[in-house]
Amino acid sequence: MSLQPKGPGGRQGFATLSLEYPMSLGVFEQYVDAQKAVDTLSDNQFPVENCLIVGTDLKQMERVTARLTWGRVALGGLLSGVWLGLFVGLILSLFSRPSNPLTLLLYTALYGAVFGLIWSVVGYAFTRGARDFSSVSQVVATRYEVFCEHKFAQQGRQILADAGIDVGVREGIGIAPVTPTSPPTQPSSPDHPGPPPPAG
Repeated sequence: MSLQPKGPGGRQGFATLSLEYPMSLGVFEQYVDAQKAVDTLSDNQFPVENCLIVGTDLKQMERVTARLTWGRVALGGLLSGVWLGLFVGLILSLFSRPSNPLTLLLYTALYGAVFGLIWSVVGYAFTRGARDFSSVSQVVATRYEVFCEHKFAQQGRQILADAGIDVGVREGIGIAPVTPTSPPTQPSSPDHPGPPPPAG
């Protein structure tokens, strides 16, 4: 069983996001702590190519940066349009070799500013005040788990224990091969008779 299925384009010798029979080495609240654990393993000659850091319990965080107004929207569109126009003008000047490159850059910046202004104002008008703020968002994990191939798990745990790293490993955590088992049966008694014998 693998933690992540191998992609169809995986080639031998190239890293893939998969492990065969993975076992957990530790659970960490911060990515830097998981990174430090793997770095400690690497410093102790552990085959870290058999390790995988998995971020779990994902959540999206959105930080509000400013309140949007018509003036702020117009200014932002104007500036982004100027940069786009300068970039287009620079590309054109490199390939067309105009007689006056500065004039070309000036005109493309002007056209870009007008385009950016109109585009941003029209887009903001379509929102009809439903989102009067700007923000940045990011998907982050609430915990990080370090896995490795089962044949190296004991060695990795010993290295981390010797280094004094709190790995927070709980018994049975992680993904490992699971063998189907039959459901538990209760002992029969006069009050709780056991299951009937199978027919036939």
